[in-house]
Amino acid sequence: MKRVSSVSVVFLSLFLSLPVGAVEITDDLGVTSSFTNPPQRIISLLPSLTETVCVLKQCQKLVGVDRYSNWPTSIKSLPIVGGGLDPNIEAIAILKPDVVLVGKSTRATDRLRSLGIKVLTFDVKDYRSAQLAMTKIALLLGLPDKDTELLWQNIIAQVSSITASLPKSSQGTRVYFEVSNTPFGAGEASFIGETLSRLKVTNIIPASLGPFPKLNPEFIVRENPNLIMLGYTANENLSARPGWNKIQAVSQQRICTFTAEEADVLSRPSPRIPEAAQIMANCLIAKAPK
Repeated sequence: MKRVSSVSVVFLSLFLSLPVGAVEITDDLGVTSSFTNPPQRIISLLPSLTETVCVLKQCQKLVGVDRYSNWPTSIKSLPIVGGGLDPNIEAIAILKPDVVLVGKSTRATDRLRSLGIKVLTFDVKDYRSAQLAMTKIALLLGLPDKDTELLWQNIIAQVSSITASLPKSSQGTRVYFEVSNTPFGAGEASFIGETLSRLKVTNIIPASLGPFPKLNPEFIVRENPNLIMLGYTANENLSARPGWNKIQAVSQQRICTFTAEEADVLSRPSPRIPEAAQIMANCLIAKAPK
């Protein structure tokens, strides 16, 4: 029986040939679940996990998803079993899943396990944890290790290629990425911040403030970004915020807004990271100071 219980073992498994059949997976809460065979009925309660299953070409094994999972279009016909935080336990039980994939923030884990339903919890928050989630889910599904490794290498290569395609003048652009108008921003420590870093721009929110800190608006005015990205649907005039008309990005209209579909891609640390990087790159090409 193959067992994955640490980061080192996960990465070691990429270079070993896994037997078809029994497998043990230790999730991000440290709970180990055993599977005699790869699960055939999967419910995902987190969009990034749903997308991971589908990128691994196993969409056909999904029998239910959360209300926010909307990619690829083929899953839109699946039963919706609530949200990641507030799933419909009865609806999940009726679907008789072999396993339920959830995010760390869900409150349903203990209840599902009390019903005898296997649950795997993932704390997907950056590139590294997204890779680990893909590795563990691929192992769960009995997929070849080398294929999964090559898939992730291709994802990172695509991001690097997008960076190489950017004009050199975009490098060092001081970017503020706002995730909500409270305001909350995406810091250097977030997966969004990691993408910005790979695109060789400067995030005005340092890692010391955390992944998605709530900010004092005066902080943003003081940092004076060259470019602002709004990662949510917004119809607000930023120049109406106190003092914001003095921000270079605002006074020069270097502001990128995104469609709802683009905002979804940007907000999910899933295998669609290259697509998120391209959306940001398009913004830099259009709006970064020359």
